[in-house]
Amino acid sequence: MKKITCLFIFLCNYLLFAQQQTITYSVSPATFEETQPITITINGNSINESTWGVTGNALYLWGWSFDQNFANIQDCPTNGTWTNSNEANRLNYNSGNDTYTITFVPTTFYNRTGIGRIGFLVKAKNGTGDKKSQDILVNVGLFQVNLTAPAQNSTTILNSGGNLAITATNTGGPANYNLFANGTSINTAANTSSYSFTNTNITVNTNYSLVVTQGSNTLTRNFSVIVNPGTVTASLPAGVEDGINYNNADATRATLVLDAPGKDYVYVAGSFNNWQPSSAFAMRKDAATGKFWLELTGLTPGQVYTYQYWVVDQTPFTNSPALVKTADPYSTLVLSPFDDPFIPASTYPNLPAYPAGQEREVTVLQTGQTPYNWQVTNFQKPKKEDLVIYEALVRDFDADRNYQDLIDKIDYFKNLKVNAIQLMPVMEFEGNESWGYNTSFHLALDKFYGTSAKFKEFVDLCHQNGIAVILDVALNHAFGRNPMVRMWMTDPDNDGWGDPNAENPYFNTVARHSYSVGSDFNHQQARTKNYVKRVIKHWIQEYKIDGFRWDLTKGFTQNCTAGNDACTNAYQQDRVDVLREYADYSWSLDGDHYVIFEHLGIDSEEQQWANYRTNEGKGIMLWGKMTNEYNELTMGFTANFNRVGHASRGFNAPRLIGYAESHDEERIMYKNLQFGNNSNAAHNVRNLGVSLSRMPALAAILIPIPGPKMVWHFGPLGWEKSLFTCNNGTVNLESDATPGDCKLDTKPQPQWTENWLANTQRLQIYNTYAKLIDLKKNEPVFEGDYAINSGTLLPRVYIFNNSLPASQLKNVVILANFNVTAQNITPDFPYTGMWYNLMDNTTFSVTSTTAPINLQPGEFRIYGNQAALSTPEEILTTMPVLYPNPASEMFAVSVAAEKVEIYTLTGQMVKAFGANAAYAVYNVSDLSSGLYLVKITDSNNRESTLKLIRK
Repeated sequence: MKKITCLFIFLCNYLLFAQQQTITYSVSPATFEETQPITITINGNSINESTWGVTGNALYLWGWSFDQNFANIQDCPTNGTWTNSNEANRLNYNSGNDTYTITFVPTTFYNRTGIGRIGFLVKAKNGTGDKKSQDILVNVGLFQVNLTAPAQNSTTILNSGGNLAITATNTGGPANYNLFANGTSINTAANTSSYSFTNTNITVNTNYSLVVTQGSNTLTRNFSVIVNPGTVTASLPAGVEDGINYNNADATRATLVLDAPGKDYVYVAGSFNNWQPSSAFAMRKDAATGKFWLELTGLTPGQVYTYQYWVVDQTPFTNSPALVKTADPYSTLVLSPFDDPFIPASTYPNLPAYPAGQEREVTVLQTGQTPYNWQVTNFQKPKKEDLVIYEALVRDFDADRNYQDLIDKIDYFKNLKVNAIQLMPVMEFEGNESWGYNTSFHLALDKFYGTSAKFKEFVDLCHQNGIAVILDVALNHAFGRNPMVRMWMTDPDNDGWGDPNAENPYFNTVARHSYSVGSDFNHQQARTKNYVKRVIKHWIQEYKIDGFRWDLTKGFTQNCTAGNDACTNAYQQDRVDVLREYADYSWSLDGDHYVIFEHLGIDSEEQQWANYRTNEGKGIMLWGKMTNEYNELTMGFTANFNRVGHASRGFNAPRLIGYAESHDEERIMYKNLQFGNNSNAAHNVRNLGVSLSRMPALAAILIPIPGPKMVWHFGPLGWEKSLFTCNNGTVNLESDATPGDCKLDTKPQPQWTENWLANTQRLQIYNTYAKLIDLKKNEPVFEGDYAINSGTLLPRVYIFNNSLPASQLKNVVILANFNVTAQNITPDFPYTGMWYNLMDNTTFSVTSTTAPINLQPGEFRIYGNQAALSTPEEILTTMPVLYPNPASEMFAVSVAAEKVEIYTLTGQMVKAFGANAAYAVYNVSDLSSGLYLVKITDSNNRESTLKLIRK
């Protein structure tokens, strides 16, 4: 079970060496029912705590359970996360006899009934680096059945006509045995504690159930046989590709294609054959390509079907399974027995049920689907030079943790004026609450965030509002549920999980770079390239995605070894070439597609991408991390931020995405409050109000600099909680005894619960960002050249576009004071005359270019030789609030509204009101109880949408 749940250990920038230990233990009583208290005792002398860096005897139990058929695995609900075990599962240390113990009732601890087996291991609070014991399995119940041959839930591979010997024993005295094959009883034995039978001349795939009854207790043990169907060869139909091929002319048909080199035969098992595939469902093999394929017929249009591939290798690689049951690698919707039970129905209504009795992920197939009705089919992407990207994690954006949250808050993005939203990975990842980089199915949306239609609605809404959508994609690696990992894996403990073996045509057995996470793709393999290109095509064509941010591009080389940082960080021509190839493919599908690399490497390599095809208006954009430099300034210390500009890196065009914060960096505000300059009591940066007052100046020396920029998840509201905030509100830093445990924890959303947009200082940050972004997008000067004077607490930024006439805004001077006291700053205007404060278009007469300007601590000025084309306005003066909410008959709005409209969640307007003063009362007594959306339009034609609960 540990291989299922250890899902989030993928962001470490160092090698993790196995530290697993074998423990000795006892369970008391030795046999027990699920409703009895049991005590697990771990011998302390069998664990070396220091090997795991454990102090204070802080060891934890990680538990899971099975049903009475030893299937349907579920995690203990109080496990916590692998990197941060829940304190509820901490073991009690007994110093007198050096033991660790925990006592619980299985039904309570595992939160289920009908338990047939429990599993557990012992681990450090942060299990990263295999800081755990071996897996331990204990059967539950005084009446137990031991299937000695074949193994419980196993599949035996036979040639047609073969035999199967079946033996079993039970405890508690004699019992009655009944053996079923494909639902039909074929043998019985009464009043015995030992069962033996051989089924002969087996010619069809068979699911067996051995039903054992003792008094009122019945247990079932399941196993199966797969029969070699013989090689069935047939040419691949024209025009098909890997995965599901729907027949546009006939919705009763679909063709499945699987590329499985080295495999002997493949069955398709699914709901259309009751998961008992006959020889008719053995896939044909194309002699020319080696691909397997099968056309399904007689399907009902619109009906949801599920299926798996049963892939057989009769001479498997050492320690590799002969049979792998796996979902389709090209699934666009997968069902998971591990994750789906915990997905709220409100997020994914009518989620298809996982097929009972099956194991691992299954693929959903549905012909005759109604296509999404796109409202925007010709979206014009913002110019790369004008991009201001908002990076967001769906999980942590709002309380429901789904796409509807983003849709409901579209006004937040619109009023901020950003023109692109970049989502952290939304492809099917392992577990539910994740950052998403532990991806297993790159063509499928993760259901925890919502449906495909809802995601398309979000993209469509963004496009309606001039906002591009960029997806973060993790194509350096995949995790253990990935079918291409599982079909060619080593599995020495025979639990169905493992690492790629030497025959794997997609993955390296050992990572060829020093930032290894998951299983490492080999991007020199043709099949890997084909897979990546299919991923690109799918998201561009199916979801109209405008760009990709490619995670961990340093891993796209085959030239290095796992421990060689110098090699990984050096120039590697093979990854330059393959990543250019992927960019070219993206542009072949969408000439304006945004290609963004998170490389964070040396200039000479990044130049090969940034300068690539820029003469055609293309060029790959690179992440430009400037967190430390900007944070030093906001804390009140000197820093040089010259490298936020593209020219400093040898880029021929503005292809550097400069940013002060991203998902991977500690929050700037948190460090301000912890380490800021406190030398002036009147302006102590460690004071929240003071620190917030300095954040607009950061925006002023970041956003206007020519080239694309990025902000992270509530940075424009001054988020001050640490990146390492745990889900219980505590903070666990990288420097702590168990470093960084909570980096990936789910975070709260105080920006909404505390209504940060009604907070004057946070609103000032938001408005400053909005005005600067608006200027950047609308004024041609910000597509020009620049000069940065930094390395002091009084930085100056000069932006100019000499191709513009003097009658236009062609020169901009930005001044900022990051000291903690008022300072005079020499502006060095390029010429005298009338200048304008671009934040409010007030005039400023310059009679001397060097006359000092006094700035208060944390203050900035942005001057232009002409007024802005349009006078920037306050984007928001306050965020509207509804009172009361929930409402029974009436509610009020906290701002003067020109129009108030009430909609159902499906978009139907049910009430509309005209202009009223602030706090006007609106009658909803005639509406049914439920959730509504209230759209408010103010006197400046600004729109806000809020949720209203009608009691």
